Amino acid sequence: MTALNNQSLPHLPPEIVVPAYDRSRVKPGIAHISVGNFHRAHQAVYMDRVLARPGQEGWGILGIGLMENPHEAQKATDMEAQDCLYSLTECAPDAPNVVRVIGSITEYMYAPADRVATIARLADPAIRIVSMTVTEGGYYVDEHGVFPIDHPLIAEDLKREVPHTIFGLLTEALRQRRESGAGPFTILSCDNLPQNGHVARAAFLGWARARDAGLAGWIEENVTFPCTMVDRITPAVHPEDVKRLDAESGLDDRIPVFCEDFIQWVVEDKFCAGRPELDAVGVQFTDDVQPYEAVKLHMLNASHSLLGLSGVLSGYRFVSEIMQDLHEVTLVEQYLAFDAEPLLHAPPGMALTDYGRRLLRRFRNKAISDQLLRIASDSTSKLAMFVRSTAMGVIAHRRPVERIAFVVACYAEYLRGHDDRGETYAIVEPHLTDDDKVKVASSRLEDALDMTAFAGWDLRDSSVFVERYLALRQSIRDRGTRATLGQVIA
Repeated sequence: MTALNNQSLPHLPPEIVVPAYDRSRVKPGIAHISVGNFHRAHQAVYMDRVLARPGQEGWGILGIGLMENPHEAQKATDMEAQDCLYSLTECAPDAPNVVRVIGSITEYMYAPADRVATIARLADPAIRIVSMTVTEGGYYVDEHGVFPIDHPLIAEDLKREVPHTIFGLLTEALRQRRESGAGPFTILSCDNLPQNGHVARAAFLGWARARDAGLAGWIEENVTFPCTMVDRITPAVHPEDVKRLDAESGLDDRIPVFCEDFIQWVVEDKFCAGRPELDAVGVQFTDDVQPYEAVKLHMLNASHSLLGLSGVLSGYRFVSEIMQDLHEVTLVEQYLAFDAEPLLHAPPGMALTDYGRRLLRRFRNKAISDQLLRIASDSTSKLAMFVRSTAMGVIAHRRPVERIAFVVACYAEYLRGHDDRGETYAIVEPHLTDDDKVKVASSRLEDALDMTAFAGWDLRDSSVFVERYLALRQSIRDRGTRATLGQVIA
């Protein structure tokens, strides 16, 4: 196998697509916080395209690992060993895979190793955009747009001279930039959140006001927080995937990524310190991202939640398996057609029925079959973002509540930690409180409707919904998930 680094790049086989630019000339103009698989399969790919254009060499990416754990420390080591290069295998459902080497990340820093140095790099005037993928729950902003400065992690960070959180790091960097005259940078959220730019703005201003009111005023006046919509299915990469991908590519790559061939990025055009020519490489700029994100969140992400929760309970573990189950496919089709689509306003030029059909085609892509347990993880946060508005709309319009009641019942039963066959699985729910655990374990099944995931849904106000939820949850226990699903889609 061929080691992947700058020296080997010119000698790779011709079937591997390599960067079409001189990496030695590229300097970071973007810092990205939390360089996970999705960022490396999405934003970094668009930047790889941009860097091939004349005059764009100032828009390389400085990757920054934020979390202090062995996995992130190892990622930093691997990135350094490979000169920040990695392979991306793009998998189409009906065409050969394409292997690309992505070169847009040119430097990498592990923040816990030296937070002072990390802040100094963020304060460098060459950095004009700071983007991030810190997960849906990583902003701490509640449903009222309030940033909780009394949260233990936030309160502790506010006391530190050198902060540890993303809010503290960026605020301190902005303080240094204000003092040096370097000016602001754009803060660009790339997470699956409705109006993610507004959420990011609330979070960073909340932290800054608690730290330095004058600085907060400067940030509010000068820093921009564009909203974005991102889309590309990118499965988790496990050790066996690394071996498989390297065997297929012939590369000795410690950190390969694979994904579907579909990619989309819609961005609000609000950049206070300039931006790269992303509109020339497929990124869509708009004054209003909301219609695009609403379609994606309430159709794609909601469908994933339905499949993840019902699939795990039914004993499935991969999307490719569950897409062979006609009952599960019918559940998604009915949810999209009868629950989600009637409540959505499509962006110009988009037909929702076509979008839904394309989703099912993407889900059937066996080459990128994602793990259902990963999709189901953090449903406590995801359901509020992906299903809540549809659920409330369905109830308010007095439409049939079967599918909404089913997914709520599946979530509650999923939290018990075993499927219909009695096999146990790990529950990854970082935002599940101790009070939530008491409610989901209660013999009174309706108590689960008061869990954190359903705050503000007003589910108890609908006697029709409560009745169906109780019946379906009991049916899952008595008859199993798949038999219950047959009743839901009948």
